Formats: sequence, C-alpha cells, structure tokens
Amino acid sequence: MPQVAITLAEGRTPEQIRALLHEVHAAVLRTTNTRPEHIRVVVHEVPRSHWATGDVTLTEMDAAGTGPSGTAIDEHPGQDKSRRQAGPQDEEQP
Repeated sequence: MPQVAITLAEGRTPEQIRALLHEVHAAVLRTTNTRPEHIRVVVHEVPRSHWATGDVTLTEMDAAGTGPSGTAIDEHPGQDKSRRQAGPQDEEQP
C-alpha cells in the first residue's frame, strides 16, 4: 500500500493542492502496479515562518523578494503556477 508524504510551505490554493494530489496519485498508480484505493497521498503545509534555508525563513525571503538562490520567488510571467514544472529554484524552497 503506497503512501506518499509531501511537505510544502503554505500558500498554495486549494485547487493547487488538489491538482498536486491528483498528479501524485496518477504517477504512483502508473508506476507501482497497485490498486487506486490503496494509494495514500498526504500533504503537510508548514507556515512559511517555520521553514528556513540558510538561516533565513521563507517569510523573510518573501519580504526581501528573493528565493533561496537569490532569484525572485515565483517569477514566471504568464505561467499557470498550479501547473508549473519544478525547477532548480524549487530544490530548496518547498
């Protein structure tokens, strides 16, 4: 019975979380040869003030307008953030 636990910094919409649950469920179903009702996916949201990278909280990064790598957070003009592919900027920022 596959169980997937995902930890994210809070701030996504309910629609984004639902899309994530759907996509992860579909990937597990496609790759594990198990029954759909046996797949468990849990999303844990952490307050941005409780998540730090390099001793700087995500709240502090938000206020400064920078992400962990010094790039602006979520600056992807014209891109639907609910369907955005993970990139290098996402490696340290949940």
